[in-house]
Amino acid sequence: MSGGLQAIRYTRGKLEVLDQLRLPHEHHYDTVSTSEEAFDCIKAMRVRGAPAIAIVAALAHGVELNNGGCEASTPQDTIAYIDSRLDYLKQSRPTAVDLSNAITHLKSVVRAVDVGTLDAAAAKSAIVDAYMAAAEDIFTKDTHTNLRIGAHGAEWLLTNAPPASKSEQGKLAVLTHCNTGSLATSGHGTALGIVRSLHSEGHLSHAFCTETRPYNQGSRLTAFELVYERIPATLITDSMAGTLFATKIRERTPIAAVVVGADRVVRNGDTANKVGTYALAVLARHHGVRFVVAAPTTSIDLHTIAGKDIKIEERRPEELTQISGAVVGEDGRVDVSRTARVATAHQEINVWNPAFDVTPADLIDAIVTEQGVVVKGESGEFDFRDVMPERWATVVGGK
Repeated sequence: MSGGLQAIRYTRGKLEVLDQLRLPHEHHYDTVSTSEEAFDCIKAMRVRGAPAIAIVAALAHGVELNNGGCEASTPQDTIAYIDSRLDYLKQSRPTAVDLSNAITHLKSVVRAVDVGTLDAAAAKSAIVDAYMAAAEDIFTKDTHTNLRIGAHGAEWLLTNAPPASKSEQGKLAVLTHCNTGSLATSGHGTALGIVRSLHSEGHLSHAFCTETRPYNQGSRLTAFELVYERIPATLITDSMAGTLFATKIRERTPIAAVVVGADRVVRNGDTANKVGTYALAVLARHHGVRFVVAAPTTSIDLHTIAGKDIKIEERRPEELTQISGAVVGEDGRVDVSRTARVATAHQEINVWNPAFDVTPADLIDAIVTEQGVVVKGESGEFDFRDVMPERWATVVGGK
C-alpha cells in the first residue's frame, strides 16, 4: 500500500478497519466480523470513500460467511441469505455507487456457480467459496485501478493544463477536495492518487487541500496523508478557494487544476461528490482552472441518466453544530487520551446537511478512469462506451 497507509487490513477470516474518526492523532483498527458491524462502521464514517465502503461491505460479509454465519442448508437458501445481507449493507451509504455495483457483481457471481451435480453441503461450500474469491478480488484490484488512474490523470494534466499554470520546470499546482487517498481506498487513491503520481514523477509544485466541512475529511485525513507522504501542501478552508485562485493568478503562479473524486458519475457525466465540489467547479470555470474528476469505472452509474436523479444522503444536524477531537494542552501538545465534544452553533438552529452535491457535466473538463481519460464529445456530454464497453452494451445498448 502506498506509503504504508492502510485503511483496510484483511486476511481470510479477519477484517480490520482503521477508525478514521480518530485520525490524525491516533491509529486504531476496529475488528469487523459481521454485516452489522460493517454497517455501523460505514454509517458512522469510521470508514469512508466510495471504494473503501464497497470493499469493507464485501469483505465483512465474507468474514461472516467464512466464520459460519450462514445456517442455510440448500443452495437456494444460501443465495437468499447472501442476498439479504448484501441488501442490508447497501443501505449504509446509498449515494456511493461502488457499493451497489459491488453488490450487483457479488449477487451475479453466486448465481453463476454450477451446483448441478453437488450434494447440498458441497453446493453451499462452492457458493461461499465463489463469494469469498469475488470479494477478495474487489479488494486486490482496487490498488491496481488507483495506480492506473494516477498515471492517466497525471499524463492528461501535463498535456492539458493551461500553459500559464506551468512553472519554468514544467511543474503544476493543484487543489483537491475531501479525501480520496489511501484512506478512502485500498491504496494510492483516486484524485489524491493523481496528486501522488504528479509528485513521484517530479511534476508537482504544490498541493492545496480544502478543510471539507462539515466533517473535515480534508483537514483530518488529506492533510495527514500529504504530510505523511512529504508532499508539499497547504490547507485552506472551503471558502478560501476563490481567493486562492485569484491570488495565484495575480502572482503569475496559477492553480492548474482542481482534482476531485466521485461517489457516483451518471451516464451524461454529472457527478455526485462531497458537498462543496459544485462550488469549486463554478469557481474553477470562472478562473480558467481545469476541473478533473477521478473515478474508477465502478463509480460510473449507467442506469442513471442525469444528476437530478441521484439520491443525496442527508446527515445528522450535529455534524454542523458540534465538533469533537483530541484536547490540546496549554503547552500546545495534542493529548490523544483526552477528547472533548464542543458546540459550534446554537443547538436549536435548523440545519440542512446534505453529504454530497452534484456537479453538472458542463463544468467538468475530464473524467479519469483506470481505462483512460474521458472528455466531452461534440454533444457536450461524456461518452463512457470506450472505457466500459461490456457494461455499456448491457445497460445502454443502442440507446
